[in-house]
Amino acid sequence: MTHDMKILTETELRRVIHLDLSAIDCIEKAFGLLSTDKVVMPPVLSMALKDANAEVDVKTAYVPGFDGFAIKVSPGFFNNPSIGLPSLNGLMILFSAKTGLVEAVFLDNGYLTDVRTAAAGAVAARHLAPKVVKTAGVMGTGVQARLQLQAAHLVRPFEKALVWGRDLEKAKATASDLQKNLGVPVAAVEDPEQLVSESQLVVTTTPATEPILSADWLHSGLHITAMGSDQDEKNEIDPQVLRRADLVVCDRVSQCELLGELRSALAAGTIQDQSSFVELGDIVSGEHAGRQGDDDITFCDLTGTGVQDTAIATFVRSRLQGTDIGTTLSI
Repeated sequence: MTHDMKILTETELRRVIHLDLSAIDCIEKAFGLLSTDKVVMPPVLSMALKDANAEVDVKTAYVPGFDGFAIKVSPGFFNNPSIGLPSLNGLMILFSAKTGLVEAVFLDNGYLTDVRTAAAGAVAARHLAPKVVKTAGVMGTGVQARLQLQAAHLVRPFEKALVWGRDLEKAKATASDLQKNLGVPVAAVEDPEQLVSESQLVVTTTPATEPILSADWLHSGLHITAMGSDQDEKNEIDPQVLRRADLVVCDRVSQCELLGELRSALAAGTIQDQSSFVELGDIVSGEHAGRQGDDDITFCDLTGTGVQDTAIATFVRSRLQGTDIGTTLSI
């Protein structure tokens, strides 16, 4: 007996999935389900290839209520641009949660990861940022910097945005791209403190190994989402931020203890007890309150979870129904 399996390339996936409210809602639903004890999500398999200046992550999760589960392989080889190749690539494999058969292979080169990561930032902003955000700021100049502000604008339609990066010319290019896409004024700034002081919502998107955002810059009514720290040597946020914030939220506390900004705060001794920290899924599901007041300082530590990969992969399959996009194999 044979069964059909779909194969889609990145180009085909870009026809099916976009960073929109439907994708954000899909990821939000997955976080809500993660708050239950029925989700099976093993720790991230992470392998650093220091000789090649590379890292490889493998993530997966079984989420009751989703017909399938995904296994994602995400390599990052950071010397590749010097030989004309992209730094990031990878794929997702979607299996049936009923039979275990392969239903689809998505050769996305990291595109689906980009979408689901930005969508998670929007979920955090939806539940933790002030209701009114006049200015949003992003620290970083890569693809995710652009996507994070695009996603944030869908749930908190800010009036203007600021961009900071170590390379001012790249920051200006990012600001120009965002201004065209968002239709609001976007400016590059040289001083990261200025960005934080003028913003109500800040997202950090860099591979920094030393803090780029100081606790001295915190002010009332600020929300920060940090999503760059997904390896145990990365650190974007001054550990004192986690101590001073009124609410600290993790996508998964056990994972952030190993990979995220929580890891750095624990290592620095800034945080002695993380029992007061809550998970984003608990806030989405209503088990825990999010922002309590306009003057609160809130912080969200996003390291990327397997439930997001399963959610976006099954979302792709639902969007494929009734289309002829992709190649179908009988195996």
